[in-house]
Amino acid sequence: MSEKKKKREENLDELKKEITITEHEVPIEELYKSLDTNPEKGLDEQEASRRLVEYGPNQLTPPKNKPLWFKFIISLFEGFNILMWIGSVACFINFIIVAKRTAETVDYDTMWLGIILAAVVLITSIFTFYQERKSQHVMESFKKMIPPKVTVVRSQKMQQIDAVDLVIGDIVYLVFGDKVPADVRVIEANGFKVDNSSLTGENVAVRRTPEFTHKNPLETSNLVFFGTSVVEGNALGIVILTGDNTVMGRIAGLTSLVETNQTPIAKEIKHFIKMIGTVAISLGLLFLAISLYTKYKSGTLGEEWIDCIVFFIGIIVANVPEGILPTITVCLTLTAKRMSKKNCLVKNLEAVETLGSTSTICSDKTGTLTQNRMTVAHLWVNGKIFDSEVISEQPRNDSTERLLRCAALCSRAKFKNEDWNTPDSKRETIGDASEVAIMKFVNKQLQPVNVHELRERCRKINEIPFNSNEKYSVTIHRKENGQFLLLMKGAPERILHRCSTISIDGQTARINELVKDGYNVAYEYLGGRGERVLGFCEMELDPVKFPPNFKFDTDEPNFPLENLCFLGLISMIDPPRPGVPEAVRLCQSAGIQVVMVTGDHPITAKAIESCVSDSFSESARQVNIIGQPKVVHLISLETDELNLKQNEIKAIVVHGEWLNKLEESELDFIVHHYDQVVFARTSPAQKLKIVEAYQRAGRIVAVTGDGVNDAPALRKADIGIAMGITGTEVSKQAADMVLLDDNFASIVTGVEEGRLIFDNLKKSIAYTLTSNIPELAPFLTYITLGIPLPMSIRAILCIDLGTDILPAISFAYEPAESDIMDRPPRNPKRDRLVNWRLLFYSYLLIGVFQAIVGFSLYFWIMAEHGFPSYTLLNLKDVWEKRDLLVPDKYNRYWNYQDRMNLLGVCHGAFFYAIVCVQWADLLISKTRMNSIVTQGLENNVLNISLLFTTLLSTFFLFTPGVNSILKVGPIKLRWAMLPVLGMWQVFAFDEIRRAVIRKYPDGVVFHTTYY
Repeated sequence: MSEKKKKREENLDELKKEITITEHEVPIEELYKSLDTNPEKGLDEQEASRRLVEYGPNQLTPPKNKPLWFKFIISLFEGFNILMWIGSVACFINFIIVAKRTAETVDYDTMWLGIILAAVVLITSIFTFYQERKSQHVMESFKKMIPPKVTVVRSQKMQQIDAVDLVIGDIVYLVFGDKVPADVRVIEANGFKVDNSSLTGENVAVRRTPEFTHKNPLETSNLVFFGTSVVEGNALGIVILTGDNTVMGRIAGLTSLVETNQTPIAKEIKHFIKMIGTVAISLGLLFLAISLYTKYKSGTLGEEWIDCIVFFIGIIVANVPEGILPTITVCLTLTAKRMSKKNCLVKNLEAVETLGSTSTICSDKTGTLTQNRMTVAHLWVNGKIFDSEVISEQPRNDSTERLLRCAALCSRAKFKNEDWNTPDSKRETIGDASEVAIMKFVNKQLQPVNVHELRERCRKINEIPFNSNEKYSVTIHRKENGQFLLLMKGAPERILHRCSTISIDGQTARINELVKDGYNVAYEYLGGRGERVLGFCEMELDPVKFPPNFKFDTDEPNFPLENLCFLGLISMIDPPRPGVPEAVRLCQSAGIQVVMVTGDHPITAKAIESCVSDSFSESARQVNIIGQPKVVHLISLETDELNLKQNEIKAIVVHGEWLNKLEESELDFIVHHYDQVVFARTSPAQKLKIVEAYQRAGRIVAVTGDGVNDAPALRKADIGIAMGITGTEVSKQAADMVLLDDNFASIVTGVEEGRLIFDNLKKSIAYTLTSNIPELAPFLTYITLGIPLPMSIRAILCIDLGTDILPAISFAYEPAESDIMDRPPRNPKRDRLVNWRLLFYSYLLIGVFQAIVGFSLYFWIMAEHGFPSYTLLNLKDVWEKRDLLVPDKYNRYWNYQDRMNLLGVCHGAFFYAIVCVQWADLLISKTRMNSIVTQGLENNVLNISLLFTTLLSTFFLFTPGVNSILKVGPIKLRWAMLPVLGMWQVFAFDEIRRAVIRKYPDGVVFHTTYY
């Protein structure tokens, strides 16, 4: 391993480790001391300049990228292009050798073939080159996350500086609308909230305070991170990490260093090249030996050995299927275009097929499996649980009205505009996702009154914002009669603890054990479904103790926060997207494992899995098939020890904290042993580790994601799938495909299209390779038997880049066979794009039959003109002499021009024979197992290609001037009937072959010809 590569591996291993930040744990005064700063003075300019030199600028270091011209040169020699270049170079070598030996009669056919092969490579390489710029775009999108300016305290003054000049120890001031310029510990906060979606993918505003709440830096309340956005309030903070050392910087570094895997289709093309190369070289060496032996026996080896070398090169060239490269490129492009109409935007053409090969999908939860829209699901009021959809149909009493009133008033959420005629679902809102969900629900229940009118009647006087320690919020309102109303909402257990009474059926009762038991049952049921539950309570304040001019103090509350009246519970859930349960079921039936990789807590993750894992019964939404206690293995923070062993349990939930402790072998065991897997609370490095584990197991892995934290895994996956609506620019650039509707169900469409294009490419290649043998055989007989050349290179080009192109491309439009989504994912080691069965079928069955038809027509025409087959042996040298007259069996003498005209007719006939049998080959290639009657003729492009081939071949054969350039002559109708008969024989033969395969699916015919 080179020193450069070794250093790259070391850097990658370092970045894969979990980030260790301790600055949020130490007392703030100790942090000031260690960083030699304080919030009043900040750093002085001299110290800031020194630190800028020491730590470097606050920016992400872009990776060293190869120049575009170099990438273009590399793309010219990748994949199938190598075989095309070999063929092109061989053509030029052949041409130069022959031209030097016969300078007076130079044949330019091989030169033009070499030029055409090179042109095909150049055009297709230019067509796909833009795909290679993806890695540069990833870093460009990271750079956009850096704000241009930032407000800092330096030398006791508040000032603005370039964000790139920010250093560790700087005191920064952050307000609504700012992007956080570095990793910052919060010193002071005033209603401060940040949107971490660019980092975590979870589109929820989170409150940040100076309090240390968790050892995990990503969980604690006193840290904000580079690239996230301030959505509410303001804060003062101290910079603890800058540039590449920030959490976002490490993700950027990890993303740029992760090497993408070769796509499955690229591996298949490489395998195809090896197979074709093996066949070409083997045939070349075989017939080189035969020709050398023939020359040796005739005593002309010393003079004519160069002919044997030319012959060897010619065989290699003849094995190059010139039309396959453009066919594959066009087929992939057409499929990508079709997928974009189904909301799958493909950035990398080869990714079209990769999705069809996928055996494991590691899916993000929020916005992909779910709607990323909190919705009220249930209410517990009057001692009963009600579904939110039917609560409006239930009789209302004072207890229900009070719960709805509390939910409407004790909230900061609001609609951006007051257009009450617009449906709530389409109106823009401001506020926390949970509060917005409750506001929309309550607004519907209060009709004809709306939330705004209710809030006008009960104006908010003061409030205690939600606090992560106390886990509740309080609002105080003045009712229309002047009396004050205190409302509280928060964590249900905290709310119940502060209540002494409960409102049930319009009556107030004391909270006793029976009430607590009912509460516990409801809370456990709703929480077990993965729903977020909030409790609500109230107190009407005594007007004597709290007169209209009373001043409420929220810093040191001078009002009661105990002995309140409990009103009930409201639960919310981010529901699965429509169609997702069915989509997951289809994936499972297709043998694809769906693994959830989420940032949620394990209990929530298990519940979401229940909603999308099974759609067979109504209980699937209530009973989590991965969450059933008797079948689930939970590895969470509460697990005392890790006990992984062979057992019947096939479902597991792994917490991110435990994932850090797992050895590689233990993670591999989970990947191999468990069918239903949820990874919860995962970091970017852990997501990457999960992807690598499944790839080690031989899986083709697809990864979905929308946040910056998903970028390394998206890039490492065999196919990365980003979200088009909620996805960050970084995730879109790192991915190979973008879901324009953010819907997991669209992936199933992509899987079907991917499997279909693999099947159809296989069919297209089988169709194209079939003509290789009848194109190669004339040259073999020309050299070994010495007969006049039955078909020219120009006629071969007319087939490979003319009549065969549209039919080969038309397979991209072929509908799927009926079992396409019932099969397991293909085994990349066994189910190849091109295998020996396909070569046996194309070359030795259909190809040989085509060659027999072509030679039969050739010998018929030659015999009809006085040259029976036995007279053609070793006639080529005489036939090609310009100054000789050649007699036929009728003693007619043929001059050179007449002989070339006759040979042109033979070339045209051989060309027509191949085209005609290729019509049958096109139809039989539509299906590998089903009867053509079952498959049908719905592919109109293929049907049109039959007409196109007929018209084009007619144009080549019968158009004056064109046929002379191509050196082919028109043929008679009676001659044309022989290939037609051969066409029907091929069609009948293959129908019988497929019928045998269907009847004996494990028989000899299946194992030798089913490709």
